[in-house]
Amino acid sequence: MPKRYWYIIITYIAAQLSISLFPLFMLGGMSRNDAVTTMSLISFSIATALMIYLLRKDMKQAEFREENSTPGAIVLWSIAGVFLALFAQGIAAYIETTFLGIQPGSENTMGLMEIARESPFFIIVPVLFAPITEEIIFRKIIFGSIYKRTNFWVAVIVSALVFGAFHFDFTHMLVYFSMGVVFAFLYVKTRSIITPIVAHMAMNSFVVITQYFLDEEQIERMREQLETIFIGGLL
Repeated sequence: MPKRYWYIIITYIAAQLSISLFPLFMLGGMSRNDAVTTMSLISFSIATALMIYLLRKDMKQAEFREENSTPGAIVLWSIAGVFLALFAQGIAAYIETTFLGIQPGSENTMGLMEIARESPFFIIVPVLFAPITEEIIFRKIIFGSIYKRTNFWVAVIVSALVFGAFHFDFTHMLVYFSMGVVFAFLYVKTRSIITPIVAHMAMNSFVVITQYFLDEEQIERMREQLETIFIGGLL
């Protein structure tokens, strides 16, 4: 793996760890959630810029200039990717609730939305910075590096498991794993990391909007309707 990839991984981990320094902002009178928001925006804006800078060499490689990587293909597959991700998430959620007895609703998501409701600027992190940094790490570097040496399924299983583990919500590991599979497919299909980034942004935006503006009863009703559509479509 190129040295620059290790620098990118270190940058990502450093950004994650640096958020724990948020109490420093509380010394100035900020609330906990405002402090977390401020530290997150500083850490991930710097990390995102640095990661993109370190990837500048990759943007010139043939992988990003193949026939499937035309702007039109990227746009079409980005849109299709949102529906594929919704479909995969719906199937995973159905399996969790029906066969594994896992209650719907992610503690990780609820925790993030609790911060966002008090500090709306925090929304920038899951909608913009998280999709860029996560797709670079989990698809471009981890998946891509393994895929070049093995095959799609080995690469996708490893990268999707790591992707799920980094969200620290092991109860809903299957949902995160399904997202990892879809985003890896989009990356391979178009040979452009832009495609899963855009699809990831759209998915996170959908989750943020529904969690931010809808109450628990409305969210649960929407989830049931989606599961009916997804599962009914298969049967």
